Amino acid sequence: MAQSAANGVDQDLASKRLHSRMEASCLELALEGERLCKAGDFKGGTAFFEAAVQVGTEDLKTLSAIYSQLGNAYFYLKEYGKALEYHKHDLTLARTIGDRIGEGKASGNLGNTLKVLGRFDEAVVCCQRHLDISQEQGDKVGEARALYNIGNVFHAKGKQQLWGCTQEPGDLPPDVRDTLQRATGFYEMNLCLVKELGDRAAQGRAYGNLGNTHYLLGNFVEAIKFHRQRLSIAKEFGDKAAERRAYSNLGNALIFLGQFNTATEYYRKTLQLSRQLRDQVMEAQACYSLGNTYTLLQQYERAIDYHLKHLYIAQELTDRVGEGRACWSLGNAYVSLGNHKQALHYARKHLDISKEIGDRNGELTARMNVEQLMEALGVNESDLSPSSSEFEMQGARPKFTKRNSMDSVELWKYSSDKNGENQDLESIPRRSKSQLSQPGKRKGYSDSQSSDERPWLDSPVDTDDITVQVPPPVPVSRCSFTVLLTLTQVYALYPHCCISNTVISNYLSSNTTWIDKTISKNIRKSNLCLCFFVYFAYNTKKSAFNCSTSKLNFTPQSV
Repeated sequence: MAQSAANGVDQDLASKRLHSRMEASCLELALEGERLCKAGDFKGGTAFFEAAVQVGTEDLKTLSAIYSQLGNAYFYLKEYGKALEYHKHDLTLARTIGDRIGEGKASGNLGNTLKVLGRFDEAVVCCQRHLDISQEQGDKVGEARALYNIGNVFHAKGKQQLWGCTQEPGDLPPDVRDTLQRATGFYEMNLCLVKELGDRAAQGRAYGNLGNTHYLLGNFVEAIKFHRQRLSIAKEFGDKAAERRAYSNLGNALIFLGQFNTATEYYRKTLQLSRQLRDQVMEAQACYSLGNTYTLLQQYERAIDYHLKHLYIAQELTDRVGEGRACWSLGNAYVSLGNHKQALHYARKHLDISKEIGDRNGELTARMNVEQLMEALGVNESDLSPSSSEFEMQGARPKFTKRNSMDSVELWKYSSDKNGENQDLESIPRRSKSQLSQPGKRKGYSDSQSSDERPWLDSPVDTDDITVQVPPPVPVSRCSFTVLLTLTQVYALYPHCCISNTVISNYLSSNTTWIDKTISKNIRKSNLCLCFFVYFAYNTKKSAFNCSTSKLNFTPQSV
């Protein structure tokens, strides 16, 4: 009997030692995973966290923290399905152990992940639960984070609603305007709270996103005010990336106020910082913005210089979309200088690239440009023998691999202030007792890059670039083509400028039947202009417009 009791004690001790070793092993694995994630090695971090889960632990707070960090790591790896799975596990455990703060943070992380997946209504529910719990618990930092995240969700929803629209900022469908105004409201509440908390970094992010939403709403003066605040705080923290975004966004808003010279100053600073940061995508974007703005200023030689720089970088990035836009812009600039031969060269390259990438609108525009330039030069297709060597001489080496990397086109996009994808990074420290390493205390939240935030775009757009373009003047004798081509070109890359409606109205009044049919097919404004050109060119109604391009009013919209 005594021997049996002794054996039982020994077994208990062995079991406890094994359990202790397992607990220690789980914790060690989790700590290593945390260290790797902090160093930016999320893939390595997930491997250690997964191993920790396999070893197991009876400490549900530690397990909940591991699930949270696994969700965060998979989020940054853009494996959103797995991120969602682990954040749900975290939420379940937090509820099981009655951890209300943990439940709120898990809900916030779920909301951010659902937002990236485009499930905006579900995301709002999760982020609202985070807000409610934070307010219930008197957690001001959590409340500020939740307000910011809800603003992000509405912001992202508004951007997605805008995709495919060509309205000017401020001239938005009611549902889009309402969504963006709700985003603005939550950002304003977030700003008030982080001011109360004295969190300058969070204030900077709020200012940046308020500037972005006001830009989309057409409130350019307000946008400039907020972006200047954002710039000031970025300089205060030495945050060069945020400083670059602020300069670019300031340039974008100034374009719409017609302050082109000031815009170029900000774009040059954007370019300088992009080079300092060795960010080729943003460098190309800044060159593109500068080229387009110098075209507005009718400084065509300088415009060509920047568009060629844009072209070189687009090639290095194997970005065919960016190459096509550069060729398009170069063709226009050369027409403005009267160099129709060189303009035709780039128009043909634009046509080739548009065909390759399946850009039907770009192909139609390029084809019309080619035909018009060939007519101006008095040449036929058979007279042209394009040579790759000439193309290379002008800095455009043909490449055939498309890479979705060049952030360059739509004006209604904006330079994100790294918003909305910030996961709650304090999960392990706040729920793993004192065993896991404690990061530095932070009131704010990470300024993490949204992965883009643009999963629905073929060529990601940060709108650090304002893609403005003024078409070149051509002789009055060709004004019938010029007006329509001008409208086509302006709306294709500068859909938000205010063009005098008189020109369009004169044409619409004499072609109401055809236009009604066109509109009934829900053709976008940019496509409608292309249709104007095709319809007009092939029906040769050259008397429809008795004006020259100088009559077009390119005054950017002001507040």
